[in-house]
Amino acid sequence: MGGIIWLASYPKSGNTWTRTFLHNLLLNPEKPVDINSITRFTLGDSDRGWFEKAGGKPYKDYSLREIAELRPKVHKAFTESYPDSVFVKTHHVFGKAFGVPLISMEYTAGAIYIVRNPLDVVTSLSDHFGLSLDEGIDLLNNPKGRAEDADADGTVEHVLGSWSGHVQSWMPFDRRYMYIMRYEDMLEKPVETFGGVSRFLGLNPPEERLARAVEFSSFDVVRKQEDEKGFFEQSKKNKRFFRVGKAGQWKDVLSDAQVKKIVKCHYDTMKHFNYLPD
Repeated sequence: MGGIIWLASYPKSGNTWTRTFLHNLLLNPEKPVDINSITRFTLGDSDRGWFEKAGGKPYKDYSLREIAELRPKVHKAFTESYPDSVFVKTHHVFGKAFGVPLISMEYTAGAIYIVRNPLDVVTSLSDHFGLSLDEGIDLLNNPKGRAEDADADGTVEHVLGSWSGHVQSWMPFDRRYMYIMRYEDMLEKPVETFGGVSRFLGLNPPEERLARAVEFSSFDVVRKQEDEKGFFEQSKKNKRFFRVGKAGQWKDVLSDAQVKKIVKCHYDTMKHFNYLPD
């Protein structure tokens, strides 16, 4: 039995990119890993199937409280599904639901937290959930924010909080066991950034292997795969999962009033991560 290494982020912040990199790094394939097979090494904590198995009845028969109370049992099952540590994707805030932790520390070995400029998050988030930009901003700014995946047939609701609340909730995590990386650094200096997460995991891949994993998980590669065969995590509410893959797209999308609304709500956290607009 191994412990959980959480792959944590607010939605649309680079979680899937991180998982794709890890699969290409660990498998060291001759060609890019199929994006539709990235559940081989990573689980999702919103998969209803785990809750149905843990509780013994269909998801529709559970109350939200019952789902919360089952969560530690599900997390234990995660650790029993692999002999070593297991990567688990989560969009949950580091907090509680109905008094039960959303992240069970007794089954936790560590965490990787991915953070992205909320001005860019909201453009991608709105598209993914089928929201207007103003609705997306309202979700981003809501301290009680909750969301299901846009393709929600098999997923459990995410307890998000606001964007800054989400980020700040994970920051007290013991830094010996958590690696933080910015989406923007993944774009601008991928070898250095992904090399850092590799070392955090106790890996020391040769330069060639690291560079190949970075290349095989790049936006252009995964976008081409999605075009050719689709992607199982794509929302039913938009045409593609991998949209732009750039930083600063908000400048061409958000109005001055929308930018001010986001900055006003998240100023301190944006300042800390160097996200404040000029």
